[in-house]
Amino acid sequence: MNYGYFDEKNKEYVITRPDTPAPWANYLGSPEYGAIISNNAGGYSFVKSGANGRISRYIFNQEDKPGRYVYLRDDDETDYWSASWQPVGKPLGEGYDKYQSACHHGTAYTKIKAQYKDIASEVLYYVPLNKTHEVWKVTVKNTGDRPRNISTFGFIEFTNESNYENDQVNLQYTLFITKTYFKGNKILQTINENDQKNEEGTNFRERFFGLAGAAVESYNGNKSSFIGSYRSYGNPIAVEMGACDNTLNYNSNACGALHTKMTLQPGESREFVFLLGQKNDKQSREILDYYSDLSVIDTELNELINYWHGKLSNFQVKTPSESFNAMLNTWNAYQCFITFIWSRAASFIYAGLRNGYGYRDTVQDIQGIIHLDPGMAKDKIVFMLSAQVDNGGGLPLVKFNHNAGHEDTPDDFSYVQATGHPAYRADDALWLFPTVYKYMAETGDKAFLDEVIPYANKDEGTVYDHLKRAINFSMERLSVHGMPAGLHADWNDCLRLGKKGESTFVALQLYYAMSVIRDIATDKKDEEYIAYIDRVQKELKDTINNYCWEDDRFIRGFKEDGQVIGSKKDPEASMWLNPQSWSVISGLATREQAEKALESVHRELNTKYGVRVMAPPYVDHAFEGALAILFNPTTKENGGIFSQPQGWIILAEALMGHGNRAFEYFTESSPASMNDHAEIRVIEPYAHGQFVESVASPFEGRAHVHWLTGTASTVMVGCVEGILGMRPDLNGLTIAPSIPSDWREFSMEKTFRGKKLSIKVKNESGAESGYKEFYVNGVKMEKNYLPEDSMKEVNDILLIM
Repeated sequence: MNYGYFDEKNKEYVITRPDTPAPWANYLGSPEYGAIISNNAGGYSFVKSGANGRISRYIFNQEDKPGRYVYLRDDDETDYWSASWQPVGKPLGEGYDKYQSACHHGTAYTKIKAQYKDIASEVLYYVPLNKTHEVWKVTVKNTGDRPRNISTFGFIEFTNESNYENDQVNLQYTLFITKTYFKGNKILQTINENDQKNEEGTNFRERFFGLAGAAVESYNGNKSSFIGSYRSYGNPIAVEMGACDNTLNYNSNACGALHTKMTLQPGESREFVFLLGQKNDKQSREILDYYSDLSVIDTELNELINYWHGKLSNFQVKTPSESFNAMLNTWNAYQCFITFIWSRAASFIYAGLRNGYGYRDTVQDIQGIIHLDPGMAKDKIVFMLSAQVDNGGGLPLVKFNHNAGHEDTPDDFSYVQATGHPAYRADDALWLFPTVYKYMAETGDKAFLDEVIPYANKDEGTVYDHLKRAINFSMERLSVHGMPAGLHADWNDCLRLGKKGESTFVALQLYYAMSVIRDIATDKKDEEYIAYIDRVQKELKDTINNYCWEDDRFIRGFKEDGQVIGSKKDPEASMWLNPQSWSVISGLATREQAEKALESVHRELNTKYGVRVMAPPYVDHAFEGALAILFNPTTKENGGIFSQPQGWIILAEALMGHGNRAFEYFTESSPASMNDHAEIRVIEPYAHGQFVESVASPFEGRAHVHWLTGTASTVMVGCVEGILGMRPDLNGLTIAPSIPSDWREFSMEKTFRGKKLSIKVKNESGAESGYKEFYVNGVKMEKNYLPEDSMKEVNDILLIM
C-alpha cells in the first residue's frame, strides 16, 4: 500500500494519505530547541534536553497525541475539523464533505495541507535557523462560492514540569506549581513562579503560546476547560461551542489555546501565525512583535531550506535507481545529519531520557556527514576525542554538559552512579580510527594530527597521541588468545562475553585501526611506531586466523571459560554477520576467505528484507551473557535484521567488487524500497529504523525504532564509499564503483577539498566493478585515482568501466 511519494525537486516526502500505519515524523530545530512532528501534527518540543527541558506533552506508544493542533470551525454550520487530519479525524475521501490531506515533510520544516467543505488550510511548522522558538504559520482560504465565517483555534498542551518523568508521575507536586496568564495576545505559563524570581523572570521557567497577525477572540490556559469533561483532543468543548471560556490554570494542567475569527469571501484567504517557546514575558513580546510582519516567515523558511539544501548539494548522484537517488541525495543524507545532531536523544520511541551521547554511537554517526560537511564533523570529532580517557578508552556515555579534563570515568563509582554505565566497552575508542581517517582523507587536513586536545579526566595530547592511546587501551587488555578482552560489551550490547572474553569483531576492528595508524605513522615518518605496529598487527592476524576462522566463516568470539561462540557446530547462533563483513572491511581476510564468508552470509543470513545479525536465534541454547534471548526470535539482536550492520555488508561486498550483491543488500534494507508496501514496514519509508522483524515473526518486514539509529551513517558510507566507490585518502581520491551490472551510466556531483567534481561513469559492458579508462579534464590518467595536485576549481571526470 502506498501512502506518499518522494518529491526530489523540492527534497520533500509528500504523504498523500494521513492514515499512515504509524506516525511518520520529521525533526525541526536542534537540541537547543527541538521539535518532533508527525504527519498529523502529533509530537512534542523541548529545550536542550528531552528529559529535563520538555515544553509540551506527548503520550508515547499510543495514537500520536497530543501535538501542535489547529482547529477550524464553520461558525454558521457549527461543524469543526482540524488542519491536520487528527485529532478530529473527519472521514477521508473525495467530495465536498470528505477530508483531504497532504503532509510535506521537508528539510527541517513540515507543511500540512487540507481541504474540507470548500475550506483549504495549510500550516507550516518550523524552528527558525539558530533560534529557540517555533513557528506555526496558518493559511485559511475559502475555495467555495459563498462567504464563510470561520473560527480558528491554536492549541498546545504544556508540561507542568520540565522533567518528563516528574511531569507524568509526580502528580502530588507537579499539579500545584504552575500558573497561566493571558497577556495581550498570548498565554504565558509560569512554573515555580514564587522561587527567587527577578524582574526579568529568568530564575523561574516561563513558556508562551502566542498569536500574531490576527486578534484573539477568546483563550484558555487550563486544559480541562478547553477539552471539557470526559472529552478528548478530537472533540474539545471550546471548539464545539465556538469559543474558549477564558479560564486560566491554577493547580491543574496547563495549556495554551487561542481563538480567532474571520469572514472569508469566495477566493479570499487569511494568514496568521502561532508561536511557541520557553521565553519570559519580555522575550515573548519581542518575538510576537517581530512576526507582526508575516513576510519574515518566507525569509526564515528560505534561509532554512538554503542551509540544508546547501549541505546536501555537496554530494548528489543521478543513477538509474530513483529510490537510490532519493535516499542518497536527500533522505539518508538528512537522516545522517539528524542522527549526528540529536544522537539518541529524542524520537517517538526514545522518550528523551538518555541525557548524553553514547561514545560509539556518536563517533560512528560522524562518518555519515563527513563528505557533506567536514567542518561540522571536525567539531564533533574534537568533542569526542575530549571524551576519551587518558588510558585510551572512551567514556561509554558522554554527558551533555561534558567538561573535558575534569570528568569522572568508569573507574570512579561517581561516574557509574551518575550514568548507569559500570565499565568500559571494548569497541568505543576503536571507532575513532575510521572516523578520524575519513575526515583527514576528505579534507587533506594532516595538520589535524598535531592539534592538542584534552583527555576526559586529565592531561592532554595531540590527536596522534589520542589514537596511539586508543591502540594501547586494547593492547593492554588482551586476553587468553591474544585478542582484545570483551570488557563490558562490544558493539552488540546484548552479547556479554565476560570481562576476559574475546570478541572477533573487536579484534578485526583493532586490526583495521592498526592499518589506519600505520598509514598515519608512515606519513609522519614515525619509524619506531611503524615497526611496533608491523609486529603486533602480524601477531593479531595470525591469532585471528588460527583461532577464529572456521571453514567458511569467522566465529563470533570466546567466553571467559574458553567456550566458542558462533561455531558452525552450534545448534543456535552458529552464523554471525559482523565478523564476516569486518573481515573484509579490515583487510584481514584473504580473497578466498572473504568469498567464502560472504557467501555464507548470503546463504544463511539473507532475507528479502535484509541480512539477519545472526542465525538461528536463541531459544533453547543461550549461554549466560546471551542477553538477546530476552527478545522474541528474529527480533532485534536475537536474529533480527538489525539495520546498522546492513551498511557494513554493503561496503564489504562492494570492496570485493560484487556490485550486484552490494546493491541487492541496499535494496532489501532500504526504506524507499518499501514505499509501495508501507503497511508491512509500518514506520517511515524515508528513514531507517533500528531493526526489522524477520522470518520467525508473523509480522516479517515490520520495522521499529525510527530515525535515531547508526544505520543512517553505515548505509551512507556503504553506498558512497562502496557502491559509488568514492574512496579518498590523504593525497587524493580513488573512484572505484561497485554497481549493479545493469547500470549503464550514472553521474555524481561532489565538492572535494573546495573543488567541484563532475563525475560521469559509463558502463556499456555491463560490469559490476573495475575500469578500463579514466580521464580528468580530458587527460587520460594511468589509474582511477585523482591526485589533489591535479585538480582544478571545476573538474570533469570520466570513468569507463
